[in-house]
Order: sequence, then structure tokens, then C-alpha cells
Amino acid sequence: MQIVRLLPPLAVMVLIFLLSHQPGDDLPPFFPFFDKIAHFSIYGLLAATVIGACRPEVRQRRPGAVVLGAVLCCLAYGISDEFHQSFISGRSPSAADVVADTLGALSVALAWLLLPFRSGRRTAPGVRAD
Repeated sequence: MQIVRLLPPLAVMVLIFLLSHQPGDDLPPFFPFFDKIAHFSIYGLLAATVIGACRPEVRQRRPGAVVLGAVLCCLAYGISDEFHQSFISGRSPSAADVVADTLGALSVALAWLLLPFRSGRRTAPGVRAD
């Protein structure tokens, strides 16, 4: 695996860490459920970069494994991020945040899996190209 492929997911992980490291008192009040939308979105982005970090031939031959690996990676990072937040003033771990993280990752990963033009494939899943 080329190290360059790992840079996008690492950059997103650093961004998540930096955002999570902000004390709770420094966070501006937004509209209700903004934090869940933010978790869903950033972990969807993380899943996309993890999928992109996989070699093209692996994405082509084992798309289910790529999706599972990306979602599990995001779940593990989400759990570790919530643990990290337990040490930050004004922040606390939240199972609901982990659910939002995982749903964001799962949504993006499944969308990628179902895309008909993913990795050069020209037909929708289950349709034979003759």
C-alpha cells in the first residue's frame, strides 16, 4: 500500500481529533441536532477516504470487505474519539454520537457499494453487461 493513500483518512482523523479537543464551553450553540448531523457528515467523509485508501484492485474484487472494513474503522475511531472527549472540559462521551458516526460511515459506504460506475463497473449491481 502506498503511504500517499493513507494521507486523506489520516487528515480527516486529525480534523476529528482537533474538533473533539475543543472544550465544551467553546462550542457555539447551533440548531437542535447539529452535533449529530456533524458526526454523521464527518464520519461519512472518513468512510469515503478509508475506501479511497484501499487499492483499486481490492475495491474491485472485494467491495463487501472494503465496506465492512471502512465501517468498522469508523466505528472504532468513533469509540476512541468519545473516550478522548471524556477527558475534555465540558465534553462527555455519548453513545448517540457513536451511532451517528456509524450511520454516516455506513451510509457513504453503502452508497459507494451501490454506485453503478464504481471502479469502472458500467452496470448496476446484479445486471449483466453483455
